[in-house]
Amino acid sequence: MRPKLKKIKLSSWFFKGFLWFYAFISLYPLVWMVLYSFKNNDEIFVSNPYGLPKVFRFENYINAWSQYNVPKYFMNSLIVATATVVITITLAMMFSYATSRMRWKGRNFVRTYVALGMFIPVQAVLIPVTRMVQTLGLSGSHWALIIPYTAFNLSFSTLVFYGFFVGLPIELEEAACIDGANIFQTFFKVIVPTVTPAIATLSIFTFLNAWNEFILANVLVLDQNLKTLPLGILFFQGQFTTDWGAMGATMVIASIPTVFVYTLFSNQVEKAITVGGAVKG
Repeated sequence: MRPKLKKIKLSSWFFKGFLWFYAFISLYPLVWMVLYSFKNNDEIFVSNPYGLPKVFRFENYINAWSQYNVPKYFMNSLIVATATVVITITLAMMFSYATSRMRWKGRNFVRTYVALGMFIPVQAVLIPVTRMVQTLGLSGSHWALIIPYTAFNLSFSTLVFYGFFVGLPIELEEAACIDGANIFQTFFKVIVPTVTPAIATLSIFTFLNAWNEFILANVLVLDQNLKTLPLGILFFQGQFTTDWGAMGATMVIASIPTVFVYTLFSNQVEKAITVGGAVKG
């Protein structure tokens, strides 16, 4: 028995070591980004690229916030990402509920048609989307990004919600119907609270997609006052020099909302792994 226990202990230590190594290589780029946001160009590329800053240059954050219009870009990204999450989650839940719990002709075809949107790359529909946004007169507002972002995130969201709704027992709706609830009361008061882990998971996924998206934003946004943070970073690159310290500070600032959103919904994301089995049981 002792050799067996030694083998188990050895494999356990090896597995833990692998996890620590993976955590290190995953977190190191983030740590490096934070460190270089406090350096000047000479330290970043010549004298001290990997070590701690010799002098913590907080002026990089001040310059990024005051000289490069970061607050405006930050607010634009926040408005676009938040609106995209709310609209995507709302539409995806209602559509998935209609296709998974209701019986009507053509529901499987419609669900498949919407799900196929996951396989269409942004580059393939860039010109039609641009023409559509211009035709609808949305170029001068945040809707120029919110509507396309919602459309591109809707396919995956409906697929995930459909899987959750299919796994729910029909007795939930039968009990609500016996108590006198109509279809809207059943949906919002019974079904929606049951799929909270899925809502949290998709909120993070959709927020990250909208917050970090660059290709569509670069083409659809023409007004300087509507540009998002990924576009704003381009303005740090001058014709002859680039303020890399301020750019690093901007990227750190841009990472704060994503970390906050994940921290806010992390417990629900962990529950999403086992919620299906728990509901069935």
